[in-house]
Amino acid sequence: MSAVDLGLPRVPGTRGTTQPRPDNPALVDTFGRVATDLRVSLTDRCNLRCTYCMPAEGLPWLPGDDVLTDSELLRLLRIAVERLGITDIRLTGGEPLLRPGLEHLVAEITALRPRPRLSMTTNGIGLAKRARAFAEAGLDRINISLDTVDPETFVRITRRDRLSHVLDGLAAARDAGLDPVKVNAVLLRGINEHEAAPLLRFCLDHGYHLRFIEQMPLDAQHGWNRADMVTAEEIFSLLSKEFTLSPSPEARGGAPAERWLVDGGPGDVGIIASVTRPFCAACERTRLTADGAVRSCLFSNDETDLRALLRGGADDEAIAQAWRTTMWGKLAGHEINDAGFAQPIRPMSAIGG
Repeated sequence: MSAVDLGLPRVPGTRGTTQPRPDNPALVDTFGRVATDLRVSLTDRCNLRCTYCMPAEGLPWLPGDDVLTDSELLRLLRIAVERLGITDIRLTGGEPLLRPGLEHLVAEITALRPRPRLSMTTNGIGLAKRARAFAEAGLDRINISLDTVDPETFVRITRRDRLSHVLDGLAAARDAGLDPVKVNAVLLRGINEHEAAPLLRFCLDHGYHLRFIEQMPLDAQHGWNRADMVTAEEIFSLLSKEFTLSPSPEARGGAPAERWLVDGGPGDVGIIASVTRPFCAACERTRLTADGAVRSCLFSNDETDLRALLRGGADDEAIAQAWRTTMWGKLAGHEINDAGFAQPIRPMSAIGG
């Protein structure tokens, strides 16, 4: 459904319009965007300690009672699919594989009607033994975070000696048919930026689809520095030293990655320029945290507590309407490049990717 279908203008600006929300069940906003892609954090816990995400000692995790139960989560997902037009669901964390009974949860989600496309983003630790079960439960595809294939650099970034487990998880996902298996990589200046081309070569050789992501201001330490960020332009330049990159002929749509054919294809590489070339105008995403808060944007500092509605006895339509109201107020963009930008209070591990 487009903005034209909804009778909404696509207008420049940052704060939307004062027009009343149309009588439409979809998750529309004042800029004519329609959210159909739901990112769901299953837990804020993680078994890595990546330097660009959290301190070595970890973070204060959510108390168990604060986290949505399976039945609560499934109810919200059913509302999203049946009433709000969600067609794609991605399970994230923290590290989603730490959620108990995840295979059963996957099967329950894929039993929803209309059936949503279901994917998951994970660090891959423990996936080797579970990939086939996830595929049998209905998981469609998977993204695995991997910033380096050098064991020493992996330890330096993640503070854990687990590279072999991640590589085994990647291979298992591919063998289980969780296609396309995508690899998410962040380049850190002075640490792994020299691995851009080798990492792409590794992915091409193994049939994985690599996506480089600009480092974003979502660390718990609030230590992000724009000068330290390896930009999309720099990533393209690093790759171009060893590969010929040409624009992918496939339409980008609302996808975050700019895609480039490598040496004429069929292999490709994506670059997600969240900071330097924001793609907010085409954003189709809404987010649900592990403790039941809806966020209209990854960088939002405003949330709507759906858990309180659930536990307070609200009916499905009241919950759906609260979700619609949150998305109607979505800003035009994340404002990272504005002078008044304020980093979200929650770090990435608590929001979900």
